[in-house]
Amino acid sequence: MDASATVLYRLLRWVLRLALGFYFRRVERFHLERVPASGPVLFVSNHPNSLTDSFLIGAAVPRKVNFVATVQLFRWAPLKWLLTRCGVIPINRLKDDPHAMRTVAGTFAACFRVLQAGEAVGIFPEGITYEDSQLKEIKTGAARIALEFEAAHDGKGGLHIVPVGLSYSAKERYRSDVLLHFGEPLAAADFLTGYPEHRKDAIARLTGELENRLQHLILHLPELERQRVVAGVKRLYLDHLRIGNTVIHEPVPLRTEELLLTQRIAEVVSQVYGKEPEAASAFAARLQSYEHTLERLRISDAQVALFPKPRQLWLHTLSWSLLALVGAPVALYGWAHRAIPFLIVRWAAYRFPEPGKRKAQASTATLIAGVAAFSLFYTAYVALFHQFFGWPVTLWYGLSLPPASLFAHYYVRNLSRLAQNLRVSWILLRAPVAGRGLLAKRTELIAEIEHIRRLHA
Repeated sequence: MDASATVLYRLLRWVLRLALGFYFRRVERFHLERVPASGPVLFVSNHPNSLTDSFLIGAAVPRKVNFVATVQLFRWAPLKWLLTRCGVIPINRLKDDPHAMRTVAGTFAACFRVLQAGEAVGIFPEGITYEDSQLKEIKTGAARIALEFEAAHDGKGGLHIVPVGLSYSAKERYRSDVLLHFGEPLAAADFLTGYPEHRKDAIARLTGELENRLQHLILHLPELERQRVVAGVKRLYLDHLRIGNTVIHEPVPLRTEELLLTQRIAEVVSQVYGKEPEAASAFAARLQSYEHTLERLRISDAQVALFPKPRQLWLHTLSWSLLALVGAPVALYGWAHRAIPFLIVRWAAYRFPEPGKRKAQASTATLIAGVAAFSLFYTAYVALFHQFFGWPVTLWYGLSLPPASLFAHYYVRNLSRLAQNLRVSWILLRAPVAGRGLLAKRTELIAEIEHIRRLHA
């Protein structure tokens, strides 16, 4: 890579880090130290969130990553120039053009050149992005690249494969959380046994290992009913697990802790379904009945937990009311500046994602449109302000815009929570019998979870 391309890549990575910091409330990187500091590396990741997945890995890893991306991104000349300068490698998938699959050989050759130079390649072996969080079928491309490279170097190429699990709390929602979970590196040379005499077997063996590693880095639950049970138990019991944690024995960040505890919940749920399927189905039915009641009344489980503490419920509501009153001027200031770019970003988030992939592509559209719209309008505001007030007042004005924008966002979000709290307080305090009934169901479910936990401790 020449000097100008290096400067461009670093500039874009800085912009991406800034944009990701505004879009996500928290970006956690767990076991980043597992990434080799030098030598050829192949990053292999699940792909639940379109281009945002590559943005996050590229911004998190301290070394340059050359991602493999669909050839469709290269059809607009200016974008093709930018992607090429940043080392992005085009690949033609069967769904892109069935008559041009011969170009895959060119993709492999480009990956080999990058790895030969001791750099890193990033690939998403599922081949598609998707709405849910479950790992899809792993294609063989990553294993083929790794084994072909090592075979060409007689097993001495030094290539390491680093699996990366991406977990989003709510990928389509602004100011949500994301976890990048880096797995132990695999030496590609360890899978060369029987290659090239039995290429398909070696490729299948490595592909299966990659799939297994990725499943352990995320929450993988193919069965829909078990997904619902795990999600329900998590809502009811995650805080109890955090208090009496016997699963995690090292200090970990919040999202990492949540993933590891949720994986433990999923493990126990699978055990119960395997040993006592009737009891598991009965519990799932009771849990579903409780959650349907909450949904019908538009009440959250956390609000039901506060029912026996009316003073705390009203104090919580009063505190939000006072904050709403005090913060109104700052929120109005923030919204006066962010309203137009916000509407543009919101339009882009609904206009550009493909049908059926809104959740998977909303954050990418929001990030790109947000960088463009907010940069343009905030620059225009600062320039106009400078015409009237000059420096240094304009500097302070410009610095005030990003935090005021974030405050305005949280103000509106918490204002809706305040309205919901008032409504829930009214329902539960006016209908104490219904409140006590919900609380009794909740207590029974938690007691049953406790019993199962003791059995599987």
